[in-house]
Amino acid sequence: MQKIKSLMSRQGLKSPQESMADMSPVENFRIPSKEELRELREQPIDPQAEQEIIDSIEEVYFSSDSFDMVQYELEKLPPDLNLQELEEYRDKLKRQQAAELERVTSLQTNLQLAAVMCTNARRQLSFAKEGFTEASLGLLANQRRRQLLTGLLKSLRTIKTLQRTDVRLSEMLEEEDYPGAIQLCLECQKAASTFKHYSCISELNSKLQDTLEQIEEQLDVALSKTCKHFDVSHYTKVQLAYSLLGKTQTAMDQLHMHFTQAIHNTVFQVVLGYVELCAGNADTKFQKMQYKDLCTHITPDSYIPCLTDLCKALWEVMLSYYRTMQWHEEHDKEEAADPDTVSSGSLVVIGGYIFKCRSYVKKKLEHGLSRIWQDVQLKVKAYLLGTDMSNFKYDDFIVVLDVISRLMQVGEEFCGSKSEVLQESIKRQSVNYFKNYHRTRLEELRMFLENETWELCPVKSNFSIAQLHEFKFMGQCRSPSVSPSRQPASSEPVELSLFEQYTQVGNPFEMQIDNKEEETEDVLASNGYESDELEKSVYQDYDSDSDVAEELKQDFVDEQTGDIPAKSVSRETLRSRKRSDYNLNKANAPILTNTTLNVIRLVGKYMQMMNILKPIAFDVIHCVSQLFDYYLYAVYTFFGRNDMYESSGLGLISSRLRTTLNRIQESLIDMEAGGESVGPHGPPEERKEKVPSPHLSQLVVLTASGTLYGLAERVVATESLVFLAEQFELLQPHLDTMMPPAKKPFLQQFYSQTVSTASELRKPTYWIVAAKAIDYEQMLLLMAGVKWDIKEIMSQHNVYVDVLLKEFEQFNKRLGDVSRQVRIPLPVSNVLWEHCIRLANRTLVEGYANVKKCSNEGRALMQLDFQQFLMKLEKLTDLRPIPDKEFVETYIKAYYLTENDMEQFIKNHREYSMKQLANLVNVCLGSHINKKARQKLLAAIDDIDRPKR
Repeated sequence: MQKIKSLMSRQGLKSPQESMADMSPVENFRIPSKEELRELREQPIDPQAEQEIIDSIEEVYFSSDSFDMVQYELEKLPPDLNLQELEEYRDKLKRQQAAELERVTSLQTNLQLAAVMCTNARRQLSFAKEGFTEASLGLLANQRRRQLLTGLLKSLRTIKTLQRTDVRLSEMLEEEDYPGAIQLCLECQKAASTFKHYSCISELNSKLQDTLEQIEEQLDVALSKTCKHFDVSHYTKVQLAYSLLGKTQTAMDQLHMHFTQAIHNTVFQVVLGYVELCAGNADTKFQKMQYKDLCTHITPDSYIPCLTDLCKALWEVMLSYYRTMQWHEEHDKEEAADPDTVSSGSLVVIGGYIFKCRSYVKKKLEHGLSRIWQDVQLKVKAYLLGTDMSNFKYDDFIVVLDVISRLMQVGEEFCGSKSEVLQESIKRQSVNYFKNYHRTRLEELRMFLENETWELCPVKSNFSIAQLHEFKFMGQCRSPSVSPSRQPASSEPVELSLFEQYTQVGNPFEMQIDNKEEETEDVLASNGYESDELEKSVYQDYDSDSDVAEELKQDFVDEQTGDIPAKSVSRETLRSRKRSDYNLNKANAPILTNTTLNVIRLVGKYMQMMNILKPIAFDVIHCVSQLFDYYLYAVYTFFGRNDMYESSGLGLISSRLRTTLNRIQESLIDMEAGGESVGPHGPPEERKEKVPSPHLSQLVVLTASGTLYGLAERVVATESLVFLAEQFELLQPHLDTMMPPAKKPFLQQFYSQTVSTASELRKPTYWIVAAKAIDYEQMLLLMAGVKWDIKEIMSQHNVYVDVLLKEFEQFNKRLGDVSRQVRIPLPVSNVLWEHCIRLANRTLVEGYANVKKCSNEGRALMQLDFQQFLMKLEKLTDLRPIPDKEFVETYIKAYYLTENDMEQFIKNHREYSMKQLANLVNVCLGSHINKKARQKLLAAIDDIDRPKR
């Protein structure tokens, strides 16, 4: 194109644009004729040849408009000119010029044709403009103006709506639609920013900002309401509102502050209400008191109701906090489970709601658990220590312990706390109360024992301590002897926590006093063993058959054949069996007194206190042991202490029992108060912990032979102690689980050295009966009248044997008479018979030791008498083996010993007295040994007896 322009300028030709510029639209325009156009198209053109000619033109010709081609060509001429070469070169240049000129001419023609076409198009467009464009543009201008006016009207309406937003906001706040109100405010602010170029919008923005601040204040009040009565929908609205404001963290901080304030306000209002109610006047001085001082004005009568209401109110606060945490946990789970959940930084979008800073909220709530529980403990501690509970009734104090125990259970489930503050405060009150209570109960026990007539308390044969109200709590606990790993996993349903049980309705502190008497005890028999009414009720089902069909009155009818079998059980047989069962039940009924029953109840009360408050378990068990110690000491003092058997040598009191009695006397019995001072007076503090020794009631007569010296009372007293010991044995596993590990040796020692010795008290208690029931002195006198130096072997026993057996028969009969009044257990019967037989056998040996002269035939008579006694005795008693049988037989056989054997016998048989051994030497060996040998044996006897003296 540059080459063409250069050539056209050299040839004086104009470019198409210049040509068109020189032509006016009308004057210079000429439409080519058809012939000219045809000639232009029909001219033969060889494009390739033409292109080769053009390409052969040197580039220098196109370099610039000032190029002098003539000078250039002249300079190219060689020094020696050749005409022919010049002509050829000239022809070449002509061809090149012609080809380039042809091309330029063709291009000019095409450009002129294009210019004509453009001119025609412009003319046509001008016609169109005049006909259509001006009208259309007018319509468009009007439409645009209309749109602008419509937008302006819409903006004005929006501004008008914004001006009236405060009415709707007030309605939404009354409906507690805080998220909607905030959303509306935010939208209004956004809309206001769009119209900020209007002068009225600046005032609206200020108004909206004030409204938002008002909403925040109402939100804070709404948030505080959730601290006492949590409502899911209400709390959801509040949280969403704070999220829309972008103040979730601020909401959490405010929430914890409100919970703290709610605890303080709640307890203050509850205590203030009771204080003012008890004061009975409208004095406003209480409202200005501190909470701790206010608690000291609670009266004992209103203490428990106030404590219960206090715990109920605090429960509502903690339940609200628990449900608050539950709400956040559920929403976290929804966020994790919802596939549409979108997380972005610290924002979490759930169902269109925005919750900020979940991790911060979770940590804040978890940290607040212990903080809130600490506030609760401190408030309840101030209430507990504000009143002296040492003079409370036992049932009232147990209610207090039960309520506090339930509160500590709430604390453990709430935040896993062991409630050290509550434990320490209730322990202080419990120790103070228990010392005073136990001292009173010991004095009460002494009064009961001193007024006890030791008559049988009629209880049912199936009596068990579990039937008493005081031990009902043990049925609600897992058996202490069964470890958790051995308990069946699927036998019991999973126990729900208190928060799970009372999440929606109810309160764990509402059932503390309601069910105190919902069950009645049924442990006493209707009228003891002699109750005719009870026997009638046993048989009445068999005596009343008037309304029974005749065929059913038959003893037995075969269902297949309808025949009556030959062997059948008659109605009389059934009655007989029923009577046997009834008598068996009477025979198996436990022996105890009213005092025993009271001690058992008292132990149950102590264990209730220990079960509720485990930190004082050792103090309680120590007091329980004192109850048993005092009861045992009283039974021993009333029925077992006697100077007669101290010199009997029978060893009736074991060293263990004697040690136990001495320990009880030193640690528990105030001998000075009982008029039995045996040593220096103890300090006053120590004497306060002791109890005077009890004295047997004057109504109890133990000297009458007709009652076997109070055998019935002795049986009731001793066997009630044994029964009490058996109940203590049953309670040992439970006590062991309650006892702190460091104090368990005390419990083991108590059971091994005290409880287990109860049955050993039978021997000294029943010995006096056996010693006085049979006239052993008469038997000695009868034996003294027997002649033992006979010369013939006798076939008939002596009279004293029959007298002694008659005494035993009479004793057996009187024993039966007593058993009709009170059941005599087999161990008691065995002890009585053992004492009687042992005393009889020792009386026989003593009688044989009084013999002055004795022959071999006399010794055979001794053996005959003793064998007759044993044969008849075995028919009277089932006791086997016969006590001290060898004691008598060995002594009789010693009459046959030689001098050397006698010396060894003396050394080996120290159970015989010095008199009895000396009689063997003097009577049996007197005629066979010399004086020196006799003195030697007597000296050996004296050496044996010397340590005893």
